Amino acid sequence: MRHIVHLDLDSFFVSVERLKDPSLVGKPVVIGSDQDRGVVASCSYEARKFGVHSAMPGKQARRLCPQAIFIPGDMAAYSHYSGQVRELVVGQAPLVEQASIDEFYLDITGMDKFFGAWKWAQALRQQVARETGLPLSMGVASSRTVAKVATNQAKPNGERLVLHGTERAFLAPLAVTELPGLGGKTGGQLVALGIRTLGDLQQMPVAHLSQLFGKSGESYWQRANGIDETPIEPFSERKSISKETTFEHDVTDLAYLKTIIRAMAEKVAFKLRKNKFTTGCVTIKIRYGGFDTFTKQASLPYTADDKKVMAMAVALFDQLYAQRPVRLVGVRVSNLIHAKPQANLFEDTAKQAKLYQAIDQLKQKHGNLAVARASGWLNPGEMPRPVAPNLFNKELGED
Repeated sequence: MRHIVHLDLDSFFVSVERLKDPSLVGKPVVIGSDQDRGVVASCSYEARKFGVHSAMPGKQARRLCPQAIFIPGDMAAYSHYSGQVRELVVGQAPLVEQASIDEFYLDITGMDKFFGAWKWAQALRQQVARETGLPLSMGVASSRTVAKVATNQAKPNGERLVLHGTERAFLAPLAVTELPGLGGKTGGQLVALGIRTLGDLQQMPVAHLSQLFGKSGESYWQRANGIDETPIEPFSERKSISKETTFEHDVTDLAYLKTIIRAMAEKVAFKLRKNKFTTGCVTIKIRYGGFDTFTKQASLPYTADDKKVMAMAVALFDQLYAQRPVRLVGVRVSNLIHAKPQANLFEDTAKQAKLYQAIDQLKQKHGNLAVARASGWLNPGEMPRPVAPNLFNKELGED
C-alpha cells in the first residue's frame, strides 16, 4: 500500500519576494512586467481575486488590478530557496522527485509502519515552513494523481489526507478540469459531452473514452478513479547540458564555425526546455589543431530561449577565438534550475511562449530536423564535414 506525499510551495515566487520585503504581505503582488512585452509569471492570491493569473499579458493584469505591485523576477533567489526546500525533503524522505522549482513528490511507503505516514508528513511540512519561512500546501494519498488533487484542494497553506479506499469518493464531486494533466482543450471536449465532474468520468465506459481520446482516454478514466501507479522518480541534480563537434579537418572558415555554434546552442536550448530547465551560465569551448583547448563562460539572466543562448555563445566565441585552425567547438549551459517550460519566465510574451511550445512539440514528434532556425542549417556539400555523420542527431552530453 503506497503513501505518496505532494508538496507545493504556495505562490512561490511571491512568497520569496515577501521574505525579502515583508511590506508586500497582504498586498496584490505580480511577478513580471506590465510593459508591452510583459507577461505574468506568478501572482499573489490577493491579485488572483481580480482575475489575474499566470501567463496573462502584464498590461491586462494592470487593467484588472490597477493597485497591483509588479516585481521583476529573481530566478537566482527562487533557485536558492527551492534548493533549501529540496535539501530538507531529500534529507528526510527515502524517495523524492522534484517536479518543478516549487513542487515535490515523496514516496514514504513503509514508513507508516514506524511513524504513521500522515503524522510524519505533517511534521515535515511544519519543518519546511519553519526553517524556510515559506508557506506550502500538502496532499497525502495512495498515488501521485490523488495526492496532487488533494494539495490543490488544501490551498492555500493547508494539508489534506485522502485515506486508502476513499479515492473515488474524494474525486467524484470535483470538476473534471481538476484532473492533473488534463489540458483545457480536452477538458472543454469532456464538458461538451456532458462530463462535468470526475464522478461523471468515473462512470464512462473505458472503451468509449479510448475511441474519443486514444490511449489517453483510458488514462483519464483510471486516474479519475484514483488508479495511478506512476512511480516517483528519484531526484538527481543535473549540473549541465553540453554539445560539441569535432571536425574531420581543421576549420578556418569563421562563418561556418559560427553556424555550427548557433546550431549547437539551439539544440542545447531545446534540451533545456524539454527537461524544464533554465540556465544562468553559457560556456564556449574551442580546441585548436595543436589540441590546445580553451574555454570562456559568462552569466546571463535565467533563460531557455535559444536566441539568447545562441547570442551569448557567439559573443563568447568572438572573444575567445584566436584566428587559428579549429579542431573542435562546444557549447555548454550550466547553473541549471527547474522552471516552467516557457523559454523565459519574465521576458517572453504569451505569444512567444506558445510559439516555443509549438516548435518543441514538432521536434519531439518528428525529430530535431523538423524545425530549425535558418542560421542553423548546414549544407555538408559546401562546407567541411564534422566527424559526426549528422550534427543534428548527435546526442547531447551531460557533465
